[in-house]
Amino acid sequence: MPASAASRPQALIVLSSARTLPLSEPAGHPGIPTGFFLVEVAAVLARFEKDYDFILATPDGKPPQLDINGLGLSFHGGKSTGTAAARTTIQSAGKRSTPEGLRRKNPALLNRRTAELALARRHLGRIPVSAPLPRTDKEAASIRDDVVAGFEALPERQYVSIQELVERHRDPDTAFSFQDLAFAHAPGGHGPMVDFHDNPWMGELLNTLRENRVPISLICHAPVALTSAKYRITADGKVTTNTEHAFKGAKITTFAQVAERIVLASQYPKVPGQRTRLPYFVDVALKDAGYKVSLALNPTGVKVVWDEEHALLTGNGPQAIDTQAARLAEIVRSRS
Repeated sequence: MPASAASRPQALIVLSSARTLPLSEPAGHPGIPTGFFLVEVAAVLARFEKDYDFILATPDGKPPQLDINGLGLSFHGGKSTGTAAARTTIQSAGKRSTPEGLRRKNPALLNRRTAELALARRHLGRIPVSAPLPRTDKEAASIRDDVVAGFEALPERQYVSIQELVERHRDPDTAFSFQDLAFAHAPGGHGPMVDFHDNPWMGELLNTLRENRVPISLICHAPVALTSAKYRITADGKVTTNTEHAFKGAKITTFAQVAERIVLASQYPKVPGQRTRLPYFVDVALKDAGYKVSLALNPTGVKVVWDEEHALLTGNGPQAIDTQAARLAEIVRSRS
């Protein structure tokens, strides 16, 4: 835990440490590089860093991987992400378009990305960056070497595994308790589909946070963690399953299937020339798990849902992160 933990309030940031996203199609495909989306954690770090210390956790305690695909300029457009994506797509299609030219035409997006990369270096330390894919945004791919060099020059930060975090909470000889956390936040990107889904220790974490009245914020693909809420782990390591768990029936939102299908058909996960599918869709998995999933009619529209009963805040993607971070700050203030 941070040395300054005794002097400032703490918040928990849980990131995926997945490196590879499996594909169900094409058959036999080894999967594609994946990770977390910068904008979906940076907005929270920016809003709270002045007054809070962050505990960094991943499911297995290994550093998270930054997804290069989340560094496309349009993802830094806030609630205007959809408009920014349309604009930069048109600009990139020009015969004389270059990464440098695209950056000159979009200074606000560039400035925000630069600031968010600085935030990540300041708080996350040395972390890997995913390899580019055939359909990775060309402008984002063009900065990868610089981004990698920037992170490699940093010292490593401590990432606590979820198991270790729970065990510290349970240990009466440690000063750490979930009860002292102001909130927990987890960003998306496709990484959470790998190591947040159907994970017993994730289930124990979520349930223990709820029991200690800690607001939980999940965005984009991160709400898939709620498929793990059926699990509890006893002090002696026994895993139990309860389909009628405390989170069941919660009102949430997430990355919609219709948006995922668009991404798989035309954007970075697409395997060129072949039908591309993931093992499951997050919204379907959550509905099947008993959640009340509300989706935006427009895939690029902002959707944020606060379920007071379950102290659960969810958002549907990068376009929602500014709204979600602001709502999280309101919730934290009201509970202080």
